[in-house]
Amino acid sequence: MKHKFSIFFFFLAFATTFAQTTLQYNLKKDQVFLVKQQAEQVITQELDGASHVLTNSIDGILQFKVIEVNESDYKIELSFEDLNMKMNSSIQGDIMNVRAKEVVEGDMQSMMFNSLLGNPVNMILSQTGEIIEVIGGDKLVNNMVAKAGIEDEFTLNMMKTSLDKEFGSEALSDSYEQMTFIYSKEQVKVGDTWNNEFSGKLNAKNTWTLTALTDETTSITGVAEVIMNIEEPALTMNLSGNQNSEVITNSTTGFIKKMTVEGLAEGSSTMVQLADQKIPTTIKSTVTYELITP
Repeated sequence: MKHKFSIFFFFLAFATTFAQTTLQYNLKKDQVFLVKQQAEQVITQELDGASHVLTNSIDGILQFKVIEVNESDYKIELSFEDLNMKMNSSIQGDIMNVRAKEVVEGDMQSMMFNSLLGNPVNMILSQTGEIIEVIGGDKLVNNMVAKAGIEDEFTLNMMKTSLDKEFGSEALSDSYEQMTFIYSKEQVKVGDTWNNEFSGKLNAKNTWTLTALTDETTSITGVAEVIMNIEEPALTMNLSGNQNSEVITNSTTGFIKKMTVEGLAEGSSTMVQLADQKIPTTIKSTVTYELITP
């Protein structure tokens, strides 16, 4: 009898491993997910034998609240609950150090980033995780500009254009699709791969693999070819490289439990003040998203 049970469980495990399943988001109205985000980006530029290293660090808490469930997508309210940003230069020292919750009167950056907290935008999320639309990013940017306390119209317009590239609707969609767009439209089994692509400042062609599946968790790995094209008035960057992702999601809801994305891109940058001379540039980045308990 013992051997019969052993054989039964072997075939049960075998069938589970090779059964096909549909991976997708299965969300319910009023569900709330709090996600802790941590990101570090190290930019290294080499010029005449000298290196300039710029380190950008971001950490914060994002809230995703499901406000509408449709047949093929979800309407989700996204808000920043906390946000801390630091920028350090190996030459200039600290360039920015902002903690959004700690408002410093008279500090323009502090006032601007504090205005982000608790002001939601709406996103339309497909069942595979593609962000179809973000609504409300323009309002976020306008709030930030209003808090800047600048009256000169030309300066305000330049600031608005710059902020729109980070917090506008399109920018937010491009930024968080990296976290959400991980599922296949087709049924898959453990070991299967599928492809998708998203664009923005970072263009990524992704190949995902389902590595493990249980009733509680789904494990997925991703590799991507990436291209970074950044164009600012005083700076342009053109780089390419690779990105690796490790993802664990909740098998019931489809929402991430933890995700780590590591990337390396190399190429060149040009700066107006250096007569558009091409500067060898490397960007190394690590981003983690982790579900936390409210």
